[in-house]
Amino acid sequence: MKPTQPIIDRSQTPYGALPFDKVTLPQIEQAIEQGLAAFRHDLAAICQQPEAPTFANTIEAYERIGNSLDEAVSMLNMLESAQSDEAVEQLAERVMPHVSMVLSESVHEFPLWERVRQVADNPPADLTPEQKTLLDETVSSLVRSGCTLPKDKQQQFRQLGAQLTKHTGDFSRNLLHAKKDFSLHLTRATDLKGLPRIHWAAARMAAKERGLKGWLFTLDAPSYSPFMTHADNRQLRKRLYMAQQTLCTAGSDYDNEPLVRQLLSERHEAARLLGYTDYATYVLTRRMAQTPAEVEQFLRQLTRAYLPRARREVKAVREEARKDGIRVMQPWDFAYYSHRLRKRRFNLDAEQLRPYFTYENVREGIFQLANRLYGIRFERVADVPVYDKEVETYRVDDSDGSMLGLLYVDPFPRKGKQGGAWMTNLTQQFADGDHSQRPHVAIVMNLTRPAADRPSLLTLGEVNTFLHEFGHALHGLFANTRYGSLSGTNVYWDFVELPSQFMENYTREADFLTTFARHYQTGEPLPEKLLEKVRRSQRFMAAYACIRQISFGLLDMALYHRDAPFKGNLEELEHTTWRPIQLLRHPKGTCMTVQFSHIMAGGYAAGYYSYKWAETLDADAFSLFQEKGLYNRSVAEKFRREILERGGTEHPMTLYQRFRGRKPSIDALLRRDGILPSHS
Repeated sequence: MKPTQPIIDRSQTPYGALPFDKVTLPQIEQAIEQGLAAFRHDLAAICQQPEAPTFANTIEAYERIGNSLDEAVSMLNMLESAQSDEAVEQLAERVMPHVSMVLSESVHEFPLWERVRQVADNPPADLTPEQKTLLDETVSSLVRSGCTLPKDKQQQFRQLGAQLTKHTGDFSRNLLHAKKDFSLHLTRATDLKGLPRIHWAAARMAAKERGLKGWLFTLDAPSYSPFMTHADNRQLRKRLYMAQQTLCTAGSDYDNEPLVRQLLSERHEAARLLGYTDYATYVLTRRMAQTPAEVEQFLRQLTRAYLPRARREVKAVREEARKDGIRVMQPWDFAYYSHRLRKRRFNLDAEQLRPYFTYENVREGIFQLANRLYGIRFERVADVPVYDKEVETYRVDDSDGSMLGLLYVDPFPRKGKQGGAWMTNLTQQFADGDHSQRPHVAIVMNLTRPAADRPSLLTLGEVNTFLHEFGHALHGLFANTRYGSLSGTNVYWDFVELPSQFMENYTREADFLTTFARHYQTGEPLPEKLLEKVRRSQRFMAAYACIRQISFGLLDMALYHRDAPFKGNLEELEHTTWRPIQLLRHPKGTCMTVQFSHIMAGGYAAGYYSYKWAETLDADAFSLFQEKGLYNRSVAEKFRREILERGGTEHPMTLYQRFRGRKPSIDALLRRDGILPSHS
């Protein structure tokens, strides 16, 4: 019997928001079981109907089942990533592998593939491009779910899927615990020498929250990065750096090495079952870069362009360190001396900008940028249920007054929240007859917290992070498709970063910064002299940053593009992979792979190159705005119509060429970073 009384009832909340304030963890577990039962009931109805398979009764019908399950899983995923505790972790650890197994068993148990195959073999001639994509994606999804395998292989494939779900969760939990377990507690003021006073205050507050005297520093970015950049005490920088770089290494309390080996083995085995030589080859058949060879060629092209300048950049930092008698610069010296070099060359300390970037002003400036580009408006709403009191919610309206969706903004770090920043869909946009569901999206960040004596003051890098995640949010909010599985950010993984990285370009534009940058005490605008310094310093260490990203992409390929799962020494593999482009020393005992959540647990396995791939797209796309006007509404509307609204309804290269009028070129990226001369 199909369940009829939903446990998660969105009909009683404003805007149909998820009821975070009313649903308990046991109820979420119940709702997941209820959602699984509903999914199986609806799938059986599709597969057991007497009518011959059609696009409507099979492909579209399958697309529209599982909504209640998605909502329950969304709530659990949100809590696990942003508001976790032991009970949430235990529930996720118990439930998510079960969900994976039941869904996999269901599509194998019922004769769904046979019906889908019949439609695919004789598709209707009048399908729209979006419907053709849905058919192609449904076929691909079922094939890649093992539905065409022999029965014994299907069981093996399902078990691998459940194990992968469990092990990715275990990897993330280990990393979260390892980060939270470390802290650097200082009681002597001399140990803080070099740090701006704003960071003294934040560290004192952190210590006070734990009942300690003095100052407390953690591995969260708003605490770690300033210490590595400003602290004069080299030994303490080393201690903090080594704590960060040895997270989850072999022999530690949260050792991720066994999990890495399991994940590599499980992904390789799953790919081989489906007929692929390796996991990277399997992944890249559904990417813009279609083969490992194309990825490697792309990374080599970037390396040739950037490595010579990157080596010169690092050499300049070494020379800066030698002024303090440091003959061999170590990685824990790099942020400190590169900052000092930047300050000397451009007379610019990034901390000079903080007083002009209050969180509230940055947020409003970003909202106004979206209004200027697209005419949309953001209204703070107080009656939407949230999972934490700090989460802000906004109703987003289009230029004609119609509602686009809900935006949740979760800005600051706290206990139980994963590090980094991300955007997530809580409910997907789709249209079903007369019913159109608008999206609810969240952006979650770890920006500098306010202190007792001052508001939250952000770095320019944090402004960039906010813009990046906001770009993802716009991709979700503007979604205007018929099918939820193709809406918003449901695109090829090497295309998904285009809208987010596109928005980052505005941090380079004085005309944008001056719309909101005001001194938090005096109200004075950001001085022209500071803006000029920012402009002159924008390409500082750009080549180094690029090579660093390339190194991560190469490591990703080294792990996933191989004939057999890697079983050697992970630290040695990193050394070998990075040696040809190595810019900084690789201290013994450090290992990135065991904490590389992007490629182990975050969806970027065999896809980390996507950041640089999308960067070529965003630079090329933004060059059209530079040519036509930074806020040109007709260009912005075209970007919205051809990129942001369309989601994954057509191949991303088709969408991009429709917007840009041609294929993307790498030249705009090279000019932006100063590798090629700018246009006169």
